[in-house]
Amino acid sequence: MSYYQPEMECATRESMRALQSERLVKTVGHVYRNVAYYRQLMEERGLTPDDIRSLDDLHKLPFLTKNDLREAYPYGLLALPLEEAVRIQSTSGTTGKRVVAFYTQRDIDVWEECCARAIVAAGGSKRDVVHVCYGYGLFTGGPGLNGGSHKVGALTLPMSSGNTERQLQFMTDLSATILCCTPSYAAFLAESIEQHGIQDQLSLKAGIFGAEAWSEEMRHDIESKLNIKAYDIYGLTEVSGPGVSFECSEQAGMHVNEDHFIPEIIDPDTGEVLPDGVQGELVFTSISKEAFPLLRYRTRDLCVLTRDKCACGRTLVKMSRITGRTDDMLIIRGVNVFPSQIETVLMNAGYPANYQILVDRVHYTDTFEIQVEMTPEMFSDTVKEVEAREIELLTSMRAMLGISPKVTLVAPRSIARSEGKAVRVIDKRKI
Repeated sequence: MSYYQPEMECATRESMRALQSERLVKTVGHVYRNVAYYRQLMEERGLTPDDIRSLDDLHKLPFLTKNDLREAYPYGLLALPLEEAVRIQSTSGTTGKRVVAFYTQRDIDVWEECCARAIVAAGGSKRDVVHVCYGYGLFTGGPGLNGGSHKVGALTLPMSSGNTERQLQFMTDLSATILCCTPSYAAFLAESIEQHGIQDQLSLKAGIFGAEAWSEEMRHDIESKLNIKAYDIYGLTEVSGPGVSFECSEQAGMHVNEDHFIPEIIDPDTGEVLPDGVQGELVFTSISKEAFPLLRYRTRDLCVLTRDKCACGRTLVKMSRITGRTDDMLIIRGVNVFPSQIETVLMNAGYPANYQILVDRVHYTDTFEIQVEMTPEMFSDTVKEVEAREIELLTSMRAMLGISPKVTLVAPRSIARSEGKAVRVIDKRKI
């Protein structure tokens, strides 16, 4: 079994908790002294750094949300003089003020080390060719995996997203072995590879996919089509970027890099800290960042934490695959609907991972349609056969969701492909 930093990845629980306590106390003092916005939040709770003496006191601290980050934009949460920061990254959100995160050189080094852990856990080494087609620039995906690949010593292809013909040329000509991109773009590349008939020219062995939710069924479909092992990776710009957590060879949850990020699960309604094994909202505290440390940041992602022993040898706590978000969960006719539920039904029924959910409101009533691409074989069916498939899918959707959508099967490749995050939901309601 290979590790990038075994002293941390395989640390005892006792030593990890001691390190977390030490770094937490130091970070709280750092933000209290240097971030007026956060000092005010603490003072409103009657807190000073002296009240935070160990990991056991974490729950006393106030939460931060994306609204706080937008309110403090651009420099209100910067914890060092601006001249000590060397880079910013920003979220890809489309509404409101963008979230801007700052990094010192040490912050970047730590982030890249976290991504290196993920690459090594996926079987990467200096002998590999890492093909990175996450977006570069303000988006954290490309820079994070690019830097992690450099730390490992692998040959790095900084492809960015788009220009699929060039992606396939470099992938085959330079014998790329590890693919890094969003799962939806991996599915798109798999389609393109099949169309070009170049499956036999690939050297890929693994893929590291993140930045959007994807189901276990989608994983198996990508693995089958690309003949690889597909690993999940998690991160968010506000906390660092990709590499906050990563999957190992067991593919049974993502190990959180606990020496840099403390995870909690809370009840999204009450803020109460929940025990391991109970689903709730994921909260992160960064304990090693210099320029932009966030304490108890509410991610809005829903998952479960577990500390069960992992066969890979890592002792880092695991978080489950993200099952949805508290703020992008669809409420349709009073029913909670997650896109991941829909994807599970489609993949189990043999449909490609390209679909769109259309929601609108007509005469004060929600409309709910799922457009699903057919495979070329399905497209050759008669109208009667297509209608029968739609009815079959509708029945499965109703059983999964507890609500009846309109299911429309559309022609192959008629839904726009994405080279970044897939646009799964179009909600036209004015609510």
